[in-house]
Amino acid sequence: MKTDVYERITSRIVAELEQGVRPWLKPWNAEHALGRITRPLRFNGQPYQGINVLMLWGEAVAKGFAAPIWLTFRQAAELGAHVRRGEQGSLVVYADRIRWKETDEATGEEAERESVS
Repeated sequence: MKTDVYERITSRIVAELEQGVRPWLKPWNAEHALGRITRPLRFNGQPYQGINVLMLWGEAVAKGFAAPIWLTFRQAAELGAHVRRGEQGSLVVYADRIRWKETDEATGEEAERESVS
């Protein structure tokens, strides 16, 4: 069975917390004080949002990446870049519509809700 994306993100955050690291504070520690801290960016300059910022900051620190720019394998190929053999991708979450079910407490009826980001 494939692991749920929420479970993967939660597991990664819990693992860092168990090691004594608060992932949301990492970019502001002393070792980063000399450089400019930026949000992770897509290859086209558009900044990532939400949990992706935390996830990519953590990946950059863990893998020693200095540049805040991220791209997919296909985007690298289109730009004429190469991906080293054995490299693995990093988890990002894309959601333009979020759907959930809510139960009306008064009637007990379920209704589906939707949010567009």
